[in-house]
Amino acid sequence: MSAGPSAATGSTAAALRHVLGHFVTPLLMCIGMGLAYLGAFHAPEPHDLRVDVVGSGPSAQVLAQTLQDKSDGALSVRTVPDRAEAVNHLRTQASYGAYLPGEHPELLVAGASSDTSATVVEKVFTKVAAGQGEPLKVTDTAPTADGDPTGQGIFFLLVAVSIGSYASVAVIGGAGAVLALRIRGALAVAASLVVSVIGVVFAGPLFGLVDHGLGGLWAMAWLYSAGILLIGVGLHTFLKRWTTLGLMVLFVMLNFTSSGGIFRPELQPGFFASLHSFWNGAGFVEGVRSHVYFDGHALGGHVLVLALWFVAGLALMGLAGLAESKRRKAAVVTAMTGTATGTGTGTSSGAVAGSAEAGGAHGPRHAARNGAGTRTGAGSGEGAGAGSAERAEEEMEEEMEEAVGV
Repeated sequence: MSAGPSAATGSTAAALRHVLGHFVTPLLMCIGMGLAYLGAFHAPEPHDLRVDVVGSGPSAQVLAQTLQDKSDGALSVRTVPDRAEAVNHLRTQASYGAYLPGEHPELLVAGASSDTSATVVEKVFTKVAAGQGEPLKVTDTAPTADGDPTGQGIFFLLVAVSIGSYASVAVIGGAGAVLALRIRGALAVAASLVVSVIGVVFAGPLFGLVDHGLGGLWAMAWLYSAGILLIGVGLHTFLKRWTTLGLMVLFVMLNFTSSGGIFRPELQPGFFASLHSFWNGAGFVEGVRSHVYFDGHALGGHVLVLALWFVAGLALMGLAGLAESKRRKAAVVTAMTGTATGTGTGTSSGAVAGSAEAGGAHGPRHAARNGAGTRTGAGSGEGAGAGSAERAEEEMEEEMEEAVGV
């Protein structure tokens, strides 16, 4: 009778250890999100933010030099000869504001490039105009669509597409772990198509974030989503239950913060500013901006960034295929060795080989459990096999539940 309470106590302690062990993931997510988001966004300050002063006379030169000296590195001030040149710089994102001094001072900005950068520039030149005793007229040379007045809708579209992509990895890696890698890869591509179409519906018909160029936006959304899914499915072979955390680091903590969707790199610390040049989120955000608002200027470079991440996903899938092939062979060799030494039966070898072939990333682990069940005899083998299946299902459910970061 005493065995009952003792067993219950042991079971509770084991369950408690199991739960506490799983707290590691959300705590790491909390630390990582805090470091990334607060590090990138908590105190935006301009550094080398390019602005132009329109004019070629001495007064324009003096104003530009004065602003440069007073900014203490926050601004990079240049002079341009006329308004047309200033507008061209804004349209090619070579500058983020152009000031036309005179009796009626005017500031040119490109809101579609970055609303926050335009706001910073406007504050600077509002003070300059006030010093001259004149109100400042602000002209937006590249306004955003009516459905995206702040210009940040593309960033939130990035968030939606990203979550749909890396959450799908948890499903494919968990519920689909028994499938062959080529099938998981096909599911990844199919999921990216669905996610990208949902993104286009959000951007166009539903919220009007953009008013044209939906075809190009869809192509970039698919390329971006497919890259995440292929990288995630490939990494799952190696990271297992830590895949979700790994994807959050790559495609949330480092990705959202360096995308330029809220603050451009000229307003961020150096680390996140440097990521902006090659991270896939920045490729998507800047690519959509270029395609929709800036006549495709520098679009090829942004698409290249997305394509390289897609290629990285294909490469990881290839490495995962090699790793899984080695694991299947190792499981079969282990089963055959056990049979040869008389510790198992023919059924054990066949069960292990079959399970290893079907199990993909989890094949060897599931195979070992199934093999252990069949070696004890027909009756006990069935019970052990059932227990192994239950444990495998629990692991899959836990793995998908660890996508709490979405």
